[in-house]
Amino acid sequence: MDRNLRWLAFGAVVRAAGLSLLGPFVALYLRNVLHVGYAQLGVLVALLGIVPLALYPFGGQIADRLGRRRLFLASLVVEAASILGIALAMHARSLGGVLATSVGTGIAGALGGPALSAYVADLASGSDRTTGFTWFRIGWNVGFTVGALAGGVLIGFLGFATDGLLAGAVLVGSTALLTLVLEPSPYDRDRAAGRPRPAAEGGRAASPWRVLGADRLFLGFCATAAIAGLATNQWGTTFPVYANTVLGLPYAYVGIGLALNGLLVVFAQAPTTKAAIGHRHTRLLLLGVALYVAGFLLFGLVALLPALVLGGFLASVLVLTMGENVLSIPTSTLPSNLAPPGEIGAYNGAFFAISGIGGVLATTVGGFVLALGLSPPLTWAILMLPAFPALALVYAWLGRRIPAGPDRA
Repeated sequence: MDRNLRWLAFGAVVRAAGLSLLGPFVALYLRNVLHVGYAQLGVLVALLGIVPLALYPFGGQIADRLGRRRLFLASLVVEAASILGIALAMHARSLGGVLATSVGTGIAGALGGPALSAYVADLASGSDRTTGFTWFRIGWNVGFTVGALAGGVLIGFLGFATDGLLAGAVLVGSTALLTLVLEPSPYDRDRAAGRPRPAAEGGRAASPWRVLGADRLFLGFCATAAIAGLATNQWGTTFPVYANTVLGLPYAYVGIGLALNGLLVVFAQAPTTKAAIGHRHTRLLLLGVALYVAGFLLFGLVALLPALVLGGFLASVLVLTMGENVLSIPTSTLPSNLAPPGEIGAYNGAFFAISGIGGVLATTVGGFVLALGLSPPLTWAILMLPAFPALALVYAWLGRRIPAGPDRA
């Protein structure tokens, strides 16, 4: 594997540790410290995602035109500064401050995410590209495991604000490390040397919206991912909030569950990717979404067995992580596989923007459904409804139209 990919995977360990010290617990801070209601919490978290969502296509365009490494590193600076800002706002118990600084982490992801995907795609192709994304994901989840477990414990002892300052310090360190060791990608070197991009052979590159208008198949893939995200993205906010405030699991136990998720990725993602090589990405989409549905429905049954709440919670994390491991393969690789060589950044930016709509709306839907106070099985059955049209679209449309080459893992 290219040395830059190895450094990127190692840097992901440190970076994810910093982010997960605080990130998974911000919604719990809003709920438990600032006493924000479920419905309001869902709306606020969704609002935080709107601005970054609109920036994803521009992040992809900038990555194609200014270079992957430069934009990615700039996004890391914004990310570290935002986490430090959240910590200071928590210290002041300022709802507006927490919300304003939280937007910064989303902006960093919107600008850096497409650049990172394009950087990895520049260094590998075919099955090697799938493997490259896998090792980055494994590194990320090593850090996520450490950070989530430590965050769940440290918040109980130090409080949210001090934990956030520690998270920011870790991110400053990871940013400095990656700035020192990452080299320009081949695309970056070609651009710096004035060599034309591959897309230039066919004329001027299109804007992201023109790309989407011309590539209906890619647009359909993005829309399907957005619909599926209405269900699968309940994992990010609704799941830990429900575990803490409805099931009554303390922060440390929630951290243990999130750490289990990270550990399962670390040890199971590489074998999962190895088993997936040669199979169609669209079939992996079907399996991944189906596993998410099974995990969330299991989670809905946990509250019916009070003596087994912790065990049921961890069992649902196991099934959900299996779905996450499978689903990450097509969602990280297909946007680059479907893109023309000179528009990989733009395609990834467009994919993140459109599929991210599902994630933004999922938090709002989750908050309002929790506020209804329905029985746990009914709550999670309702939240899983969007998964079924998404599965139908993959089975009946995408699986029959994406060519075998780009659809092969």
